[in-house]
Amino acid sequence: MISKIRQTIAALALPALVALAGGAGTGPAQAQNLFEPIIHVNDQAITRYELQQRARMLTLFRAPGDPTALAREQLIEERIKLDAARASGVVLDDEEIKAGMAEFAGRANMETEQFVTALAGAGVSEPSFRAFVRAGITWRDLTRARFVSQVSVSEDDIERATLALTGGSSVRVLLSEIILPVENPAEAESVQALGARIAQSEGEAAFAEQARLHSAASTAGRGGRMDWVQLSDLPQGLRQVILGLAPGDVSEPLPIEGAVALFLLRDIQETSVATPEYSAIEYATYYIPGGRSEQALAQAARLRAEVDVCDDLYGVAQGQPPEVLERGSRAPEEIPADIAVQLAQLDPGEVSTSLTRANGQTLVFLMLCGRSPKLDGDQPTVDDLSNFIRNRRIESFANSYLEQLRAEARIVEN
Repeated sequence: MISKIRQTIAALALPALVALAGGAGTGPAQAQNLFEPIIHVNDQAITRYELQQRARMLTLFRAPGDPTALAREQLIEERIKLDAARASGVVLDDEEIKAGMAEFAGRANMETEQFVTALAGAGVSEPSFRAFVRAGITWRDLTRARFVSQVSVSEDDIERATLALTGGSSVRVLLSEIILPVENPAEAESVQALGARIAQSEGEAAFAEQARLHSAASTAGRGGRMDWVQLSDLPQGLRQVILGLAPGDVSEPLPIEGAVALFLLRDIQETSVATPEYSAIEYATYYIPGGRSEQALAQAARLRAEVDVCDDLYGVAQGQPPEVLERGSRAPEEIPADIAVQLAQLDPGEVSTSLTRANGQTLVFLMLCGRSPKLDGDQPTVDDLSNFIRNRRIESFANSYLEQLRAEARIVEN
């Protein structure tokens, strides 16, 4: 998330920092109220200064959504998490916090001191960064201690994951999907909140109802139900998420371009025939104005009947601006997640019209041209897979635990 923090911080001019801080030239009254408590969580105060610091840090990290609203939610949740940790006797020592800060800075290829200096140059103090890291590590330690005994990773889980990711077996999954469009930045927070509520759905029927109500995918009418798809055809990131689910589980909300996606794992099957990995996938996107309007969908239906292969789209786009048609070959990990999910369901020459761009104003006519097999490459270790599956299952327990704690918390805003 912060791989470009150097450029981000360097690009923030003084006026931007003044705006983030609420104005560097604040008057005496504002300065006096900077440390005024504005929220109380279980009798713990959150000050205006903490909120401003966190919002500024999230802006630097390019976190999606409204940084002030996100900062408020994070700080409230962190107070709740730290309360629970104290009640359970989980307290970090200074070395653990320093190690966490070093690990976080390392994601930006920086030493802790460099990272802290860069943040300070953009107006974020070291204590603010330290508090952010401390809360995250404390919650991780608490939930691991609380739920590790409830999580088991069987040999079958490891074998299935190993074979699926290394191509030693063919694994296919039966998924249901929900695509929640984010048509403008102002909607990001409410859409993410809706996704979080849907992630708590219990059972396929509840998920299907939410899909019919909210999903923008073409599968919405059938409750989000997708056909069987080869696990190896899914993008690597989503593949790992799915492997961390048990049948009936729902993924956390996954940010994709212009939307938030959720997946329910309905079933998983393994066969003895290996499915090839791919080094590159070639596809074409033809953009139709009008989004999911009747006119645009009708044009897409006519176009689907006229074209058989990607080359046919050149004739369709002839005389139009060059940007209406894009065609290329990309490594699977370079393909946007929403496009990769659609391509996984297609054979060469088949088409999807489930996606939009330009805040829902443009319909994407997506055609799979072909796939190039992968010959070799590095593979994950058994320990990697075991840890990933275990951590995903602990995370699921932790999210439910946090919902319970939040429901019991006393949150008062001044």
